[in-house]
Amino acid sequence: MKTWQNLLQDSITTYDDLKKHLGCDNSAICDVIAQYPLKINPYFLNLIKKPGDPIWLQAVPDPAEIHDQICHIDPLGEEQLSAVPNLVHKYPDRALLLVEKQCAMYCRFCTRKRKVGTSKMHISSDSLNAAYTYLQNTPEVREVLISGGDPLLLSDEALGDILSQLRKIPSVEIIRIGSRVPSTLPMRITPKLVNILKQHHPLYINTHFNHPTELTEEAAKACAMLADAGIPLGCQTVLLKGVNDSAEVLKKLFTGLLRLRVKPYYLFQADLTKGTNHLRTNSSVGIEIMRQLYGHISGMAIPTLALDAPGGKGKIPLTPQYIIEQGASLKFHNFRGEVCTYPEPCNHQ
Repeated sequence: MKTWQNLLQDSITTYDDLKKHLGCDNSAICDVIAQYPLKINPYFLNLIKKPGDPIWLQAVPDPAEIHDQICHIDPLGEEQLSAVPNLVHKYPDRALLLVEKQCAMYCRFCTRKRKVGTSKMHISSDSLNAAYTYLQNTPEVREVLISGGDPLLLSDEALGDILSQLRKIPSVEIIRIGSRVPSTLPMRITPKLVNILKQHHPLYINTHFNHPTELTEEAAKACAMLADAGIPLGCQTVLLKGVNDSAEVLKKLFTGLLRLRVKPYYLFQADLTKGTNHLRTNSSVGIEIMRQLYGHISGMAIPTLALDAPGGKGKIPLTPQYIIEQGASLKFHNFRGEVCTYPEPCNHQ
């Protein structure tokens, strides 16, 4: 059996690879790859059933990527919010630390499409030490989210060292890891890795599944190993045109995630990332999908639909409107569309 490192080494990274394995025959893809790197490891490649299916759309470059005139290079203003290189301090009590530039698969909708997998993303021991110093001197930061790239592509030892350094900072109470590995390369979750992670509680992992096809036996095993180690798992799904922009697909995904002990956490309206406009949905699509989820599946299976506001303004929830009227009574629709009332407390009892 091939190791996860072997699978990464065997990844599709060139146009010739795409032609050989997927029959792609559009030379314009070469121009896309020159700007936005390609990587599809053999595990994720095998999930593709036909051209244009939900896995294909996430993984295979599209010429539309280099013709996007709508979206922005750095849609969330991360560069301007970086107190030191690779550390983004947007919210008062939380900071984002980028520790790895590689991913197991390069998502075509990636928020950091501008630099993930390229020389533009430079991470070194000096940059990490600068981040630790900043966090040491900024005690209001009580939670650190480790991301990248994908932190779980680091060696066990390198990741363990980063976690140990963060745990030395008294004000850092919570560590979160953002990783798509449980979906894109689940065999990376090994007993040795899990043993390292569980030494640094309270530690959480937010993973990323977008379609029920990704809920494989391998993914289930990876999530079970993490959950059994006491690591709470959440999922941040991105709403993508042609991938998961229907209530039925998302019902299947979210209820399937619960079976894997993964709590659907966020359903994100796609970011305004340059090169991804063809995958964005109208905001009304997500709001209507949420209306079809509330009351129809368990509340445990329902994430928050959110938009990460352009320019680093932060996440805001997008919710269907149920309230009709507020006064002596609250008048609203329920999940079936029925009109309901709830009498407000009387202030002069």
